[in-house]
Amino acid sequence: MLEVNKVTKSFATHKALDNVSLTVKRNTIFGLLGPNGAGKTTLIRIINSITAPDSGSVTLHGHPLTLDDTSKIGYLPEERGLYRKMKVGEQALYLARLKGLSQSEANRRLHRWFEKFDIMPWWNKKVEELSKGMAQKIQFITTILHEPELLIFDEPFSGFDPVNAELLKEEILNLRDKGATIIFSTHNMDSVERLCDDIALINKSQIVLSGNVSDIRQSHSSGKHTLNYSINGKTYTDIVPSQNINDTLQTLLNQNATIISLNEQLPTMNDIFIQTVKCGSIN
Repeated sequence: MLEVNKVTKSFATHKALDNVSLTVKRNTIFGLLGPNGAGKTTLIRIINSITAPDSGSVTLHGHPLTLDDTSKIGYLPEERGLYRKMKVGEQALYLARLKGLSQSEANRRLHRWFEKFDIMPWWNKKVEELSKGMAQKIQFITTILHEPELLIFDEPFSGFDPVNAELLKEEILNLRDKGATIIFSTHNMDSVERLCDDIALINKSQIVLSGNVSDIRQSHSSGKHTLNYSINGKTYTDIVPSQNINDTLQTLLNQNATIISLNEQLPTMNDIFIQTVKCGSIN
């Protein structure tokens, strides 16, 4: 759906992006990862046509990205921006109209989402009265309200307690299931494992790791399995090299052991993130 091809961007003496390429498939969740200052936000701003690359290109559905394409994109930036003195409902309607919705359609969709998020009582409150998490809900709603085909979330879980973070994760999955393509940038690697189909990890302005999340975890496998079993009522846990699994299982079965579970030891995305950034290797 979206292709970034050899994009480079510099600001004064700092090169924010250096020959960055990536592909986002239609109807998937794509994680854009990296340490602070790696270039993620710059790339997001280029995809949103907020700024232009010095070289390289961005294509949407195979054609060069234009300003007209921004109507097909919903963007929730890391730095939130609501007008604090405006009433919540008034502001949400205003933002919806900017995205091309009629007054009646905007009202209908907003009421549905406000009721879904249990925030209807805040419709006539001023934004400055909202908690950070409540304001985040409002901005999430206004980002997705016009039902764009591409959604970009920059640190979407910032400011949320665990209950509301879980609610947002469920909604992101629902949006994908309904046909949206989603890019999100986060430092929460647990969310990456749960939500993302593919990722790209940017470090020092370059892509240092990319691909399918499951494939990446598999490629970084320790080559060992965790084996839980019981013999004569006692439970044991062993770490077994993968090449020895069959022999070990046969030995245990000969001892009348009960195999409880056998799981390959795969590193977490958090472990892979730290290892890749520290090593600085390009894969």
